[in-house]
Amino acid sequence: MTDHKNKIDDPPKGTEASPTATNKSTGETQGDESYWLKKKNELNGEGVPYSEWDDSRMLVPSSLELGPGAVDRYVISKQIVRMQEPRRLTRDDMDERRIIYPESKNQRMVNRFRDLRTRLLETSGGNNFTMVVTGASAGAGCSFVALNLAAAFAFDQSKTALIIDCNLREPSLNTTLDIQPEFGLTDFLDDSDYDIARILYPTGIPRLRLIPAGSQREIPAEFFTSFRMKQFLQAVRRRYPDRFIILDTAPITESPDARILAELCDYAMLVVPHGRVTPDLVEQAATAFNSEKFVGAVING
Repeated sequence: MTDHKNKIDDPPKGTEASPTATNKSTGETQGDESYWLKKKNELNGEGVPYSEWDDSRMLVPSSLELGPGAVDRYVISKQIVRMQEPRRLTRDDMDERRIIYPESKNQRMVNRFRDLRTRLLETSGGNNFTMVVTGASAGAGCSFVALNLAAAFAFDQSKTALIIDCNLREPSLNTTLDIQPEFGLTDFLDDSDYDIARILYPTGIPRLRLIPAGSQREIPAEFFTSFRMKQFLQAVRRRYPDRFIILDTAPITESPDARILAELCDYAMLVVPHGRVTPDLVEQAATAFNSEKFVGAVING
């Protein structure tokens, strides 16, 4: 969908058998559904109830321990259904926050994001991917587009989505979703022993998770150029073979973060505020990306 411009009309703001892996301490097979149900009532090493961190673990045995290509889609879909939702945003909550959902009264906006999702899936050949979303200028509505695109991917009950707030200067996603995070991305990147489950937050939207910016944000570029950031994105993608990962970043005209992160991701998308920037500025912002990764611009307004 290279060079495609999509207008968003909203103001900026198998078989019965399944693969198994044996748990070394218990001898139980992890592909067995009873294993996961049993784990619901157990604690991990940090004393956190399994129900609070299972969505960060439950896809690991089938995708990592059995190797590439051994993932059983039936097992994954059953695990996705069991993802815990400690809270659910109501329809009024979603409307107030301008977040799409299938039954929204604003079907025009829902269909815009569904169309955008379809075009991206065509580009990726139906495979999951990581994508940077950035604005052509401040106030372009990048976070609005990134969050709703992630929500559109989460419409599918067999898929999950993850949105990562990489706008370390002005993070906003946790406020939009009414989440008060204790930890986030920079905390994980700063500590090699950090458990990724500690920075994954349910959003109140089924099958959509958030990784907030984190508490340490002094020098963003140093976090994003670190080898640990590259490892983090690779690990998250391997753990979730059916998860689409969206990175919300600072405007490309104000920070190098989007360009840095785009080198680590599959795609990059530009959000252009309608009628507020010149064509030359848009072209300059678009050409900052690798042409093979740039999938196009979304006009928001």
